[in-house]
Amino acid sequence: MEKNNDDVIARKMTLDDLDEVMDIENKSFTTPWSRNAFITEVGKNTLAYYVVAVKDKKVVAYGGLWFVVDEGHITNIAVHPDYRGLGIGNVIVEELIRVCEERKLSRMTLEVRKSNNIAQSLYKKYGFESKGIRPGYYQDTKEDAIIMWKELR
Repeated sequence: MEKNNDDVIARKMTLDDLDEVMDIENKSFTTPWSRNAFITEVGKNTLAYYVVAVKDKKVVAYGGLWFVVDEGHITNIAVHPDYRGLGIGNVIVEELIRVCEERKLSRMTLEVRKSNNIAQSLYKKYGFESKGIRPGYYQDTKEDAIIMWKELR
């Protein structure tokens, strides 16, 4: 399903999106996922769902979910550096929430770096609440992750 938010469209990610997704991934993370990881997630993992945000026919952001029993676990969200601060992260989060609600899941969860205040603010805006810490969760820096949850019903 496509969701249009002004001039940004959210839609399901396909393997054809991977060149642009990998560009965003490599520019966004110090330890990026491999192309093969995305191929597996998008092409083979039946418990995964990935979306992209498209602006002017260019993939400018993406996000992913894993379906775990009755929960949606947000695996990753990234916005191309040239498009940050434009509200495109909102489009991704809204689409992931919509997918979980459509599937009648009970709740959503995610981990976010303790230092990533921008992402935490985005998630809080959509009703995610801090519920715990995973010490040393991020392998690259050993930074703690904040565990956030959102109840859907």
